[in-house]
Amino acid sequence: MRELTAEEILAGFVNVDQDDARRIPLPGLHEVVWAEREFLGWRDPSLAGRGYLAVDGPDGVVAIVVRRADAPRSRAVPAMCSLCHSTQPIAQVSLYSAVLAGQRGRDGSTVGTYICDDLGCPHTIRMLPSTSPGSAVAGDLLATRSAGLLDRVLRFSASVTRRTG
Repeated sequence: MRELTAEEILAGFVNVDQDDARRIPLPGLHEVVWAEREFLGWRDPSLAGRGYLAVDGPDGVVAIVVRRADAPRSRAVPAMCSLCHSTQPIAQVSLYSAVLAGQRGRDGSTVGTYICDDLGCPHTIRMLPSTSPGSAVAGDLLATRSAGLLDRVLRFSASVTRRTG
């Protein structure tokens, strides 16, 4: 992923008005290793259950406010993140919803999907199985995971914006 500026991210929010977007707390962008990201995801430190996703898509930066559902969960079953396709304990995967952009969102329509609770999918796909360091298999696996993650986050953002892609 290319390095995004604070201005690009804040201007990219599609499911809140720009006054609200300007109040969104950004993570430390200077600390982000952009080459190891398919999207930027972060949780709001002051609002429990609120998070943000930003992706640089074909039409520019799309940023989305997401909310984590609060539901009792059994800790005995695994769950799979819909974005990175990693299977984890249920406590590490949550249902996140996003208000749709535009009039449909103002009318109350939302879309949801299961995502890693910490929104850290780009880190999760980089946890490769142990093989010899630098092996071609590990590189191919990471490339496949990265392409799949980027495709799925772009499709999720398109479902929020109602763009096709």
